Amino acid sequence: MSVASLGYIGFAVSDLEAWKTYGGQVLGMMPIEGPDEGLRFRIDDHAWRIAVQAGEADDIAFAGFEVSDAAALDAVSASLVAHDIPFTPASPEQLAERQVTGLISCQDPEGLAIEIYYGPTLRTEKPFVSPAGVSGFITGEQGLGHIVLTTSDIAAAKRFYCEALGFALSDIIRMALSPEFAIDLEFFHCNRRHHTLALVPLPFPAPKRMHHFMVQTRTLDEVGFALDRLERAKGTLVQTLGRHTNDQMVSFYARTPSGFEVEYGQGAVEVDAATWRVARHDKMSSWGHKRVG
Repeated sequence: MSVASLGYIGFAVSDLEAWKTYGGQVLGMMPIEGPDEGLRFRIDDHAWRIAVQAGEADDIAFAGFEVSDAAALDAVSASLVAHDIPFTPASPEQLAERQVTGLISCQDPEGLAIEIYYGPTLRTEKPFVSPAGVSGFITGEQGLGHIVLTTSDIAAAKRFYCEALGFALSDIIRMALSPEFAIDLEFFHCNRRHHTLALVPLPFPAPKRMHHFMVQTRTLDEVGFALDRLERAKGTLVQTLGRHTNDQMVSFYARTPSGFEVEYGQGAVEVDAATWRVARHDKMSSWGHKRVG
């Protein structure tokens, strides 16, 4: 039993107009109207992948993980029961708002709203068109991309995401914060994407749960064009172009209007469950990814 992919994410943000410009003109996602005067973005044939709603947190508000069908949703429900995790079936109004066929909701150990669903609405009659000319993003069975969450209780987080939802460890990066102190960043997959989820353990509560989210383009040129758009928009580059040691993605990091980061990349390796072996890395990147400022 495992969830199949990261289907959608929602953010509570203090500046909807800034997000409309940033998401559309810089990241190249397709903005559409959301419920309650909110904003949503498309990156493929799904009706939406990212929701932006008014709120002061400037942080992730919910994450939706897709499963294949009603039987798979029942299997996740049974797993939640087995792990003593309460969940709530969605009302008809909630199903309509999320534009899905079936859904249950629960919370991770630190209170983040987690939704498990099947049957998303597709808009194949109205193809994705990027306002910035992006040719497309890598989604499909790999889902939206990945999210990296901070946690003050890594053991509880792994019990929830791995034991209850079925994520599997891809690899670990040991990050040295000082000569005397290091933390292990753990990366988890649920499909061929190298990681759909990563957890950053902290010895203290972080100001935000969301460290960053990632979208993956089809070509390296798309990443370069996005860097140029970021510069023209006077956006904030956080890490320069570089290649990660573990997933081999070439990417850059930028600060979103809400303060957390977005990774914009291309070319990651994929997981073959039959042959994949867990590894440890001592550096985040083979080259680049230099902190700016």
